[in-house]
Amino acid sequence: MRLNALSAAACRSFHPDWFLPSLTPTPIPGDVRNRRGCRLSPLVPVLAALAIAQPLLPLAPAKALEEVVVQLPLVDTGLTIKVNELRSLEALRAGNSDLAELDRASDGAIGRQVWEVLNQPVPLRLTRIVDGSVGSPLLDQAILVLSTIGKVEGRPPDLTGATLREALDKASATGDLTLLNLIKAIPGQRLTLNLTRAKDIANRMLEQRDEAVELLARLPQVVPPSTPLSPGGAVITRTVRIAVAHRKQPLELVVMEPQATGNGHLVLISHGLWDDPKSFAGWGRLLASRGYTVILPRHPGSDSTQQEAVLAGEAPPPTADELALRPLDVKAAIDQVNGLGLTTKVDNQRVVVLGHSWGGTTVLQLAGARPTEANLRRSCNDVRSPDRNLSWTLQCSWVSGVNRASIHDSRVIAVAAVSPPASLLFPRGSGADLNARVLLVSGSRDWVVPPDPEAIDPVRTAARAGHQLVLVNGGDHFNLRPEAQADGGVLGAMLLKWADAAFSAGEGARPREGAAPLLTGGGWGHADFPMVDATRAVQNP
Repeated sequence: MRLNALSAAACRSFHPDWFLPSLTPTPIPGDVRNRRGCRLSPLVPVLAALAIAQPLLPLAPAKALEEVVVQLPLVDTGLTIKVNELRSLEALRAGNSDLAELDRASDGAIGRQVWEVLNQPVPLRLTRIVDGSVGSPLLDQAILVLSTIGKVEGRPPDLTGATLREALDKASATGDLTLLNLIKAIPGQRLTLNLTRAKDIANRMLEQRDEAVELLARLPQVVPPSTPLSPGGAVITRTVRIAVAHRKQPLELVVMEPQATGNGHLVLISHGLWDDPKSFAGWGRLLASRGYTVILPRHPGSDSTQQEAVLAGEAPPPTADELALRPLDVKAAIDQVNGLGLTTKVDNQRVVVLGHSWGGTTVLQLAGARPTEANLRRSCNDVRSPDRNLSWTLQCSWVSGVNRASIHDSRVIAVAAVSPPASLLFPRGSGADLNARVLLVSGSRDWVVPPDPEAIDPVRTAARAGHQLVLVNGGDHFNLRPEAQADGGVLGAMLLKWADAAFSAGEGARPREGAAPLLTGGGWGHADFPMVDATRAVQNP
């Protein structure tokens, strides 16, 4: 591809918005224009993506990489980048690759931006993370997906964490670890980076929310509270630690209870992966101010502290054992709650549990959902499944722990699972084993656990036993958490009503064929994040 071809296609083919939808979540800085006034992509995201994807490729002894080809969507052509031209700005200006021609056409602006990015030091913690993650199913799944975007021609795949670590070691052997050194560390003759495939993945992510968007546009919105939730009674918050049989270290619990006499009901809240109880203090404070005793366990094998250890290279990612250990944390808290010196004794034989993300998966287990490995083993290596999404990286890391993870608790009468990764873990059509009522909540903008495959499809085939599905317009994987908001944030009114209804229903809260929904009427929506009850609209006849 020569400069005359580039001139005709520059504004059309190399504008970043045309071929980098999944790599440019924010506008690309540097409005670079050539002499013809056409805006050209500075290609910074392309090279950054190369540096991320390339170390995931085979590293058997071989000749150093000579050329990179970026296959572009929409146009039947590729952009060539010669590695030996990247040794200096002068070498790039004198080169004959497509990148060199673009650099000359932009009076050196593209070359300067690419050069700056390529020579930025890579944080040392990247090497530490990889050192601690080799052999982790989480890392294996991430490599599997990235390998579909780039490949070295003529070499068999060898996509393991060990090869990634070897690439980082080789790239840093001569001094500072930079993106350019990572590129040079790849053996072979030519690396092809398929941005058409990257665009396909981005389009799939969009399609995984289509039905949720349609339902939110069609179904009547839940009416919000007529007035904002006012502060309730004073709340006492403290942290305690209890000895548990299933962990070597004590389990930390955040206890929130009303300062005045409580109502004797217990609610527990399970946080998600690499999170902690602090992110859900708003739910706890709201419920405790209305009389509930609230316990928030810190799951030590998958909390924010464990994340810090992973980032420092001091620990591997969470193991599949956590799939069973997390519900055991909740069960232990229920067991010992009345030994915590509460102001009001609670009934720990009838409890409600709330959870977000992996915490949502945890509460589904406690409700009686039984994990199975068949779907995990069948689906985890299918990189082109239309249902594949970011949460599969976590779900597929659970395979070795599934057979030990059927851990329900008959004391749990109702659960609320917000954005739970669950479609691979629990078989479609399950629900007959559930001993607690389930409220499933999903946001229309959740790219991590998208609503269509992870919420709508499971509910479509679930037993009709009073379980409910609520969709939140504008909700993503993180803004549905309340943080410290005293009113419980976006979901505060809904979760308060869910808990009230579950405890008021007595044994009627248990799921059964034809059971009336617990959430009815209005007063539990949100003005800024419209909600719909999509249960009947998605269930099969």
